[in-house]
Amino acid sequence: MLALSISCSKKSNSPTMEILHPNDTLTRIEINSPQRYLLLPIEESQPEVQVRLVGDRPEDTWLDIRLAVDSIDYYVPLALPEGKSPATVEIIGLDRTAISYEKIQLADTFDTSAKDYYRPAYHHSPTYGWMNDPNGMIYKDGVYHLYYQYNPYGLKWGNMYWGHSSSRDLIHWEHHDLALARDTLGHIFSGNAILDKQGTAGFGKDAILAYYTAHNTHAGKQWQAQCLAYSLDNGKTFTKYAGNPILTPFDGVSDFRDPKVFWYAPEKSWYMIVSADKEMRFYRSQDLKKWDYVSAFGEGYGARPNQFECPDFFQLTDETTGKEKWVMIVNINPGCAFGGSATEYFVGTFDGKEFVPETAPEIAHWLDFGKDHYALVTFHNTGARTIGIPWVSNWQYANVTPFKQTRGTNGLPRDLFLFTKDGTSYVGARPSKEVEALRKEQVSLSLPQSIGEEVRLPDALKGLEDSFELELELTPAAKTTRVGLVLSNELGDELPIYLDLEKERITMDRTKSGLIDFGTKATPHDRESNDWRDRDGVNYQNDFAIATWAPLSLCTGKTYKLRLFVDRSMAELFVQGGRIAMTNLIFPRKPYATLRLYSEGGATQLHSAKLYRLGL
Repeated sequence: MLALSISCSKKSNSPTMEILHPNDTLTRIEINSPQRYLLLPIEESQPEVQVRLVGDRPEDTWLDIRLAVDSIDYYVPLALPEGKSPATVEIIGLDRTAISYEKIQLADTFDTSAKDYYRPAYHHSPTYGWMNDPNGMIYKDGVYHLYYQYNPYGLKWGNMYWGHSSSRDLIHWEHHDLALARDTLGHIFSGNAILDKQGTAGFGKDAILAYYTAHNTHAGKQWQAQCLAYSLDNGKTFTKYAGNPILTPFDGVSDFRDPKVFWYAPEKSWYMIVSADKEMRFYRSQDLKKWDYVSAFGEGYGARPNQFECPDFFQLTDETTGKEKWVMIVNINPGCAFGGSATEYFVGTFDGKEFVPETAPEIAHWLDFGKDHYALVTFHNTGARTIGIPWVSNWQYANVTPFKQTRGTNGLPRDLFLFTKDGTSYVGARPSKEVEALRKEQVSLSLPQSIGEEVRLPDALKGLEDSFELELELTPAAKTTRVGLVLSNELGDELPIYLDLEKERITMDRTKSGLIDFGTKATPHDRESNDWRDRDGVNYQNDFAIATWAPLSLCTGKTYKLRLFVDRSMAELFVQGGRIAMTNLIFPRKPYATLRLYSEGGATQLHSAKLYRLGL
């Protein structure tokens, strides 16, 4: 047995660790005087090894962590038990010569100050670690709670917990301790939360109930089931229901996840939707614990091939006709026209028994026409407003994007609305009104009222540090074939956004936007065809370097209102008040400084142009 003692401080009363290797695969770290954290050195290129804090709590399970072998990319904190009692950490599979054994540290603090050049300045993101789907979003007592899929032990997917942030204005977010920790049932996958005003579940009035999927693998086979936890302190902490799991698939389907619970007044019942491979299943309950199967929707509908995930279900009143209709959000992976994951929706009717869409099975409607809009779900208990937030990434390359401190961010909050165009119902997404509070100052733009071939403003964006909002209202002449704008920097990085009036499209092209080569490391789903996304995308180079587009047929009239938000590593475009939304990641090597406007084939009238510096 090899023993190595490490002193973490030169003080005489310093906490110490003893590292023991009882055999070739197991390492035991005995911590004699614990501090708050054990800081684990991470090397992303290494395979995962198993780490656990030895204890009798359900959350003291084996974690999959990429501990450093040759060099250190960053540290992550492993929280030790409260108090100063001795603690033991075990590691399986890490070679004795790994640099981790020399560099592992004890500390009472962990530095989460922003160091990542690409971490957004005004969008929600965790202070460190990996984030994907938003979960359990709920509004209670003036506070918006945003839970999310979270891996606090690395910048790649794994070790799924529910992270937690809260806000009073949807803009300024406070980060909290983990809300739900993985346990013996497995990872804590996605779900939603509701306010049990009447105490129907038996945990008391106004309890917050969180429904989530437990995910595990047994004998190489995936197992997923729905579970329940409740909070009696306004969502700060949760207690898992002793009767978990509360719902398992009746046919043994392995992809059975992401519960969405909602109230259906005509039946005076609670309903749950669960994604089950390529369909959504409806269940009904009177007590929020026992659930009975009702029906299913989705087989053969929408974009294919795909895996249905992260459903949402709500009513919207059509702003065009005044009629109220049901909307089903279906996040799919793969299935995006440009490759990978995307958010699809269906509009139709629901009678408590089945959902019937208005569209034919082969029709796919997209909530966002970018490549980095996924897992959008809406807040519970927001009254007449339907407010959604997406995860901004794509499963093709989410694990290899060039972030260094936190990998994963959310899009701006957006109010969803329903409108009719040419007899078809569509869902739009406009930035929530709270977003205007981000405007710190309006920046002067010197632009003519008519755009000819080109207007170039070399320093228009200088000093904004890629955190700005640009609003344009323009009317192309009858002969105009293309009108657009280009953001660029001195390194040649550029982001063109243009209206192709001949093809009736609006396009955002990120093929020269900055760092793009990591797209060659993308891992498309095995159901996906390269030919498909090459065909449907524009200027396809790799799975990241691609241009995305939306049909201008969703707009009305010949005047176009564009609202563009840029925040370091992301660009969100809203057209005609949200009839078109387009969200894409970008990684410029230096902030964009130059703004160029151009018009081809004819002039374009510029009615207004407003530029704002944004910040918290």
